[in-house]
Amino acid sequence: MSFGDPNNPYGQPPQQSAPGYGYPQQQPAGYGYPAAPPVGAYPGAAAPLTMPGSVNTARVLLWVIVGLQVLGVALFAFAAVSVNAAKNDDAVKDDAAFQQLADYSSGVLWAFVAFAVAWAVFAIVLATKFNSGGNGVRVTTMVFAIITAILGLYPFIVVGLVHTVLGILVAVFVGNSNGSAWFNRPRY
Repeated sequence: MSFGDPNNPYGQPPQQSAPGYGYPQQQPAGYGYPAAPPVGAYPGAAAPLTMPGSVNTARVLLWVIVGLQVLGVALFAFAAVSVNAAKNDDAVKDDAAFQQLADYSSGVLWAFVAFAVAWAVFAIVLATKFNSGGNGVRVTTMVFAIITAILGLYPFIVVGLVHTVLGILVAVFVGNSNGSAWFNRPRY
C-alpha cells in the first residue's frame, strides 16, 4: 500500500512543520468560535429613525395641555376682571357665591393668570424640543408631566382631572423604552 497519493482519503496525513520555539501559535482557520459582531450591530439596538408613536402621542398631549392652559388663562383673566369690576357693585354684595369668589383678591387671580401663561410656555418649549432634544428634554418632560398631574388634583378637581390624566400619560409615554430610545439616539 502506498501513501504517495495525495487524494487518497486513507492515506498518511501530510506532515506539518513544527512552529518555532517561543513564537505564538496560530489557530487554524475554521476552528473555535466565530467573532462577535460589533456593538450596536444587533437589530434591536438600532436607533429609531422616526419618532415612535408613543413619543409622538406624548408630544400631541403636550399641545393639548397648551390648549387647556390657554383656556385657563382666559378663564382666570375673565374672573380677575369680573371680580375687580363687581367689587364696587351693590347688587352682588349680598350674594354668597360672589363673596366666596371675592375673597380672592384680583392680584391673586392675576398671579394665577401669570402662572398659567408660564406653564403654557413651558409646555410649548418642551413640545418643540421633541425632535432635537436629548435625554435632558425627556427627564424635564417627565418632571413637568408629574407636576402637572399633581397640580391637576388641587384646587380644581373636576377641571384638573383632565390635566392629571394628560400628565400621567405624557410621563408614561416619554418614560417607556421607546421614549428612552428616541431621546438617547445618536445625533450626527
